[in-house]
Amino acid sequence: MSVIAGYFEKIAATFKGGQATEHSYRPALYELFSALDERISVTNEPKRVAIGAPDFIFMRGDVPVGHCEAKDVGVELKALKGYSVEQKQRYLKGFPNLLYTNGLDFEFYREAELIRSISIGDVLMGLQPKPEAFAELEAQLKDFVAQTPRTITSSKRLAELMAAKAVLIKDVMGRALVADLERNGDTDLTAQYRAFQEHLIHDITAADFADIYAETIAYGLFAARLHDQTLDTFSRQEALELLPKSNPFLRRLFGYIAGPDLDDRMAWIIDDLTKIFLACNLNEIMADFGRLTGQNDPFLHFYETFLAAYNPAKRKARGVWYTPEPVVNFIVRAVDEVLKSEFGLADGLADTSKIRIDFDTGQTDKKGKAITEKRDVHRVQILDPATGTGTFLAEVIKQIGNRVKASAPGHWSSYVETELIPRIHGFELLMASYAMCHMKLDMILTEMGYTPSGEPPRLSVYLTNSLEEGERVEQVLFARWLAEEAREASKIKRDMPIMCVIGNPPYSGESANKGDWIMGLMEAYKKEPGGKEKLKERNPKWINDDYVKFIRFGEHMIEKNGEGILGFITNHGYLDNPPSGVCAGTF
Repeated sequence: MSVIAGYFEKIAATFKGGQATEHSYRPALYELFSALDERISVTNEPKRVAIGAPDFIFMRGDVPVGHCEAKDVGVELKALKGYSVEQKQRYLKGFPNLLYTNGLDFEFYREAELIRSISIGDVLMGLQPKPEAFAELEAQLKDFVAQTPRTITSSKRLAELMAAKAVLIKDVMGRALVADLERNGDTDLTAQYRAFQEHLIHDITAADFADIYAETIAYGLFAARLHDQTLDTFSRQEALELLPKSNPFLRRLFGYIAGPDLDDRMAWIIDDLTKIFLACNLNEIMADFGRLTGQNDPFLHFYETFLAAYNPAKRKARGVWYTPEPVVNFIVRAVDEVLKSEFGLADGLADTSKIRIDFDTGQTDKKGKAITEKRDVHRVQILDPATGTGTFLAEVIKQIGNRVKASAPGHWSSYVETELIPRIHGFELLMASYAMCHMKLDMILTEMGYTPSGEPPRLSVYLTNSLEEGERVEQVLFARWLAEEAREASKIKRDMPIMCVIGNPPYSGESANKGDWIMGLMEAYKKEPGGKEKLKERNPKWINDDYVKFIRFGEHMIEKNGEGILGFITNHGYLDNPPSGVCAGTF
């Protein structure tokens, strides 16, 4: 008896009992799949299925070679309704070798294309076999498990596969998080979610949290693989070791991803993603990408390609259209020149002079008053409050580095640690961009010859909302690493004498950033010159655009310092729109 005939007898007996459910047929399917090839191991994970994973995974050693989604006998595969249709679309994008079956009908998909449909029976009058199709199905199933993952050679295909896996991670994580929250579960995942709510984005939903987390995992693994010199191995554990040690936040995040406590509802997809990176030589792909796009920085610009595949609407909403490098270069050079000509600092951005300030120690006296101490800090403190992937900060480092290395050869590494990192700061709200910024700056410093004297110092780039007040973080709740991030960002907002504010803030029309602190600062822009009468504008709401709020934030930081320079790329509206209080009264 053939394996297909034996399989049909088992499901026919189950069907005849009249009490079968979708899961009742799984043992017969498992036996069928396991008999196809002794080199293949088959896993059925019902716990994973509940939150959006395929029913069966086929592995050859550690490499997944196929996935199967099994529906109930009699379900019409071509007429799935509602969530199942959405699920199928995600699976088709995420799994290049995919099988859909209802126990009788088998649909084989390769690279999202239906390559063969085979039916071995129908349910018109009980289960009726089609024995003439048995041999065809057995041959096709053996071909299905014999597939070898293709080597990835194009940046476009890599972006599509990364995006497909990120969508699956987002979906599975979102469902797992909702399930844990509904039962009031105290898990690592819920702890991180609550920490995000407390310290970063107060109204973040479970779905949005899963979204930014999935994106960060996908691009973080990409960056780690880009650093990888051992092309024949790659795993989430190896990724942790490849990430820059200058970012404890990112390493702690990936410590969870790489560690034994990672939720097994997500672990299998992340492992699938590492296998994608294992199947490609990223250095060659990125070199080709740079040649095709004409971009000097493929690492950053590939993010646009990835996000276009992952979520094109988000790409547009975030304004992920990169600032032309010549514009960034011009603004940084202009700030450097103003420091020389207007402030008498001959070394411009490379100046290392210091001033004495009162610095909050983070402690309080018996009356609850903050305890401060005198500290000497660099006068030329530079902040990009919407740093994104670090384009402006990278240009600052390059311009300072070229000058320092030319005037003092051999002192670059010591200059980086004592005179550069302490005064280069960045704020970013989006976790994936924040992670990329750290990786990019680490790459720039390494390329320019920086060698750490010991444990690399933490780069002063923080995950925070620039438009929220820098408050003292008294308690460390839930995820300690995020609370520490909030605390250090607040110190810069409160205490650091920022002299240069640079960058390309987001444009957002009627902005969603409406916190009490920034809206209080914006009141100064909503009055006529003199500050007494309300602004006489027909449509003053456009003053609430994000870029205007970032201008106000920059002005506030410089005002606290008493002197400084603002160098932003902005929307041109305040130049050619009807006159407004923003341009007439302030700048």
